[in-house]
Amino acid sequence: MRIERKKTWIEKLAGVKFLPLGTRQAFILAAMLLPALFQWGCAGIVGQSTQQAPPPPPTYSLSGTITPAAGGNGTMVTLSGAASASSMANSSGAFSFLGLKNGTYTLTPSRTGYTFSPTSQNVTVNGATVTGVSFTATQQVNPTYSISGTITPTAGGNGATVTLSGTANGSTTANSSGAFTFSGLANGSYTLTPSRTGYTFSPTSQNVTVSGAAVSGVSFTATQQVNPTYSISGTISPTAGGSGAKVTLNGAASATTTANTSGIYTFTGLSNGTYAVTPSLAGYTFSPTSQSATVNGANVTGVNFTATVQVNPTFSISGTISPTAGGSGATVTLSGTASGSTTSNGSGVYTFTGLANGSYTVAPSNSGYTFTPVNQSVTVNGANVGSVNFTAAVQQAHSATLSWTASTSTVSGYNVYRGTVNGGPYTLINTSLLTALSFMDTNVTSGATYYYVTTAVDSSGNESVDSNQVTAVIP
Repeated sequence: MRIERKKTWIEKLAGVKFLPLGTRQAFILAAMLLPALFQWGCAGIVGQSTQQAPPPPPTYSLSGTITPAAGGNGTMVTLSGAASASSMANSSGAFSFLGLKNGTYTLTPSRTGYTFSPTSQNVTVNGATVTGVSFTATQQVNPTYSISGTITPTAGGNGATVTLSGTANGSTTANSSGAFTFSGLANGSYTLTPSRTGYTFSPTSQNVTVSGAAVSGVSFTATQQVNPTYSISGTISPTAGGSGAKVTLNGAASATTTANTSGIYTFTGLSNGTYAVTPSLAGYTFSPTSQSATVNGANVTGVNFTATVQVNPTFSISGTISPTAGGSGATVTLSGTASGSTTSNGSGVYTFTGLANGSYTVAPSNSGYTFTPVNQSVTVNGANVGSVNFTAAVQQAHSATLSWTASTSTVSGYNVYRGTVNGGPYTLINTSLLTALSFMDTNVTSGATYYYVTTAVDSSGNESVDSNQVTAVIP
């Protein structure tokens, strides 16, 4: 028995004799390549893969209502925490925030003229929408507002004191960012003044008007002082006596200022040293009458006074005699409704106090000096009178020299008489009988006019009639 191998389909194809040689070769080549092409195609199909992006994390909403609608309508609701946003409640007081991820949020409503209960709420979004966050709005009977601002840079703003005066008074300290706020303020006009030792501020103060809304953005710029100066401040109370009071500073520096409508006064730009502070206002006395304040590397505050209205008010007359060489130590005499005298101080300043309304004459005098004017008339009428000033001039030595013709009779000597009125009366001015035919009168005053006569005296003491009168005008 003979066993034969079975031919493959390719061998059978190659043995077909009726096909042309080229066609048979093409069939054989295709048969050989077909398995390889099949394997490549299958590998391409099997090897291909498609990756899809993961779905975005879910977001949720947060909503609520502010009642009643009158207070909720138009209320601004602020969202803070895991995200920040704001939403205005509609006419029904409803508000909502969309697209929120899981997290903790704080909701805070605000509207001018309203308060809210609670003032804010914390809400946690955790895989579901949050609804029913409710607030109650209450209209303010007497609404109040705020004034806020910033002092820059923070190095100068941090810890600065900001003083509020005007319709209300107060003070606050700027925080570490230089921000400050005054709250609970009624409508009105206010003045804000920043201060901090070692710094100056621009502007030095600002006027702010509150009119139905909060005021923000009140800004100041702090500049560190190279050579720092300081201030002295205080209050005169009650305001009836403090408002408009004049406050005088003496000592290491001199200045005056006027207390504001709240009785507050301030002296700025002061170097270290000791000062005296003295208030004054017509019709008032002050306790204490003055105070000493020492500046030593810091502002001095709280130099306060109490004003008391006078039942029978008195006033003052004051002035200066210059230059100080002639003014210092001069005697100033007061006459008229009241009389008195005082001595000017080392600066030539003098003052008469405790004077009632009336007419007065003030006249200075000082040995070796003349004064212009010689005196001044002053009327006190419900207020102090200042600047009654004089000018002192060194007195020049003046004299009047007299001479006469000898008597034709035998005489022992002569007398000289002087008057200030033409025609007499006259006063004897020589202390002993004159034997010479001349005399010098040195006791004369500049600007005065004198009238002179002489007489002859014999050995028995008999005195002749007066000679003719002569006149001397002293320059």
